[in-house]
Amino acid sequence: MIDVVFQLIIYFMVATTFVITPAISLQLPSSATAEPTAVSRLVITVVSREEIYFNKERYTMDTLGERLAVLSEPEKAQVKSVVLDGDRSISYSLLVEVLDSLRQNGFKAINLRMRTP
Repeated sequence: MIDVVFQLIIYFMVATTFVITPAISLQLPSSATAEPTAVSRLVITVVSREEIYFNKERYTMDTLGERLAVLSEPEKAQVKSVVLDGDRSISYSLLVEVLDSLRQNGFKAINLRMRTP
């Protein structure tokens, strides 16, 4: 029995993939009610209107919608949730535009990432 459990542990350690978010310096806002979420394959990082990262690829607000539209339905189905990072200095309207773009392209589960105090 111990051998089986040990092999299962080894299997899950090898089969687990880790998503590395882009190394962009952000000052995330804090929240007392933030909950941890599982990191998905899709991370959107908003630094400014001219600097939006789709995982590690850089886009502008104008080209982000085009990039999201290119994703096929099977690719969209693989994404369980989208993690949205927004710098503290961005405007609320820009964040809403990014959320609208994600929802118009079929993404329903969108999580806002923030730091906890």
